[in-house]
Amino acid sequence: MISQLAMGKSICEEQVFHEVHRNYASALRNFLFYKLGSLEKAKDFAQEAFIRLWNNCSKVDFEKSKSYLYTIANRLFLDDADHQKVVLKFQYRQGMSETQMDSNPEYLYREKEFKTHLEDAISSLSEKQRVVFLMSRIDKMQNQEIAEALDLSIKTVEKHISGSLKLLKEKLDELKHLKL
Repeated sequence: MISQLAMGKSICEEQVFHEVHRNYASALRNFLFYKLGSLEKAKDFAQEAFIRLWNNCSKVDFEKSKSYLYTIANRLFLDDADHQKVVLKFQYRQGMSETQMDSNPEYLYREKEFKTHLEDAISSLSEKQRVVFLMSRIDKMQNQEIAEALDLSIKTVEKHISGSLKLLKEKLDELKHLKL
């Protein structure tokens, strides 16, 4: 596989890098092909893994080059899978016109359920947080205006807004099972 001459040398040396490429390129491409099901994507991702190895050659030990390549390739695969989920979700939503969404019973039910959960989450905020949050997000008031209206410092307004956003995020993260 790897010659004894390459052992202990830097991947930044062109000959060593070419030897690494020669020894692992086809296996890496096959690994990606099995995961992706697309030979073109597998070639592109394998090439990207080698580019990243070259760009980080000074940070990667020769002995770890194979695991580095496979780790990068797997990350590229996972990133692509996440991207494809977003694309499919967007295409699904784009496929439905505004009137179709308004007449789709499942969408209407989910929207109503989400609004109920959102209202419950907002009502669970402390009175100060709720007032500051609604003035900021619903009334579109600037922090300075809110501070003056409620006789608070700007830092206190910012603290209430960030605290309310944190609590709302926690409450609404529980809704992930709804697949909105």
